[in-house]
Amino acid sequence: MTLFDFIYYFVLPILSISIILIFIRFIKGPNMVDRVIALDLIVTVGIGFISAYSILYNQPAFLDVAMILALIAFLGTVAFTYYIQQKNK
Repeated sequence: MTLFDFIYYFVLPILSISIILIFIRFIKGPNMVDRVIALDLIVTVGIGFISAYSILYNQPAFLDVAMILALIAFLGTVAFTYYIQQKNK
């Protein structure tokens, strides 16, 4: 089994199933914190898809896109936690 077979038959199906489950949590989330965490996880799984595509099709430029997307998602999460902390004071 090569790396490409592993990505096709193991990584991509698991990422697809996880995106469905996370989207369900995003829709059903009982409060705003659950929805923001689910949105952050959707971005993280999207980074996984971008990375797998980059490996499969030998496009290293997409790894830069994934890294920038990860930084933006991190800053969004930090901003949300700051907002929640200020709201609870």
